[in-house]
Parts: sequence; structure tokens; C-alpha cells
Amino acid sequence: MSNQRQHPRTPMRCRIKISHPDIGELFGFTRDLSDGGVFVENPELAGLSPGTKVLGQVQDMPFPAPVLNMVVQRVIQGEGAGMAFLDEQE
Repeated sequence: MSNQRQHPRTPMRCRIKISHPDIGELFGFTRDLSDGGVFVENPELAGLSPGTKVLGQVQDMPFPAPVLNMVVQRVIQGEGAGMAFLDEQE
């Protein structure tokens, strides 16, 4: 199976808040980041289906980080979810 990624991934660990009406607000940690998206580690994210839109905001910055619209691309049970960034911002 060939790698279809458009953007190279960079390992990066930071705390992030994910919000969705079905799960409320939960916190996880980024595993890696690219220009196109992020993988968030939190087993509770496995309850979301690919295609679900969520809001994400990096935490613990010296200033409020922007709230980003993202869509779940893939879920790994027991680990978390890979999400793509969407163009529109809150």
C-alpha cells in the first residue's frame, strides 16, 4: 500500500482540547502534526466516526490559541484519531 500523504508529518507533543456535542470537551496530546492535520491521542476519540467535524484548540500557550475546525479522518481504537484541518475558523 503506497503512502498517500500530501504533507510530511512532524512529531510534536502538546496538549489539545477537542470539542464535539457527542463527546463534550476532552483533552488529549498531539502525536504528530503536518500542514494538513494532526493525530490526537485520547482513547475516547474512538467514539467519533470518520467524517465527524470537531473543534480543536492547543492549550497551555501564553496566549489563547485559535479554535480550528477539523474533521476526523481515521480512528485507532485505544489510541486516538487522525484529523484533517478544515479551512474555516471559528
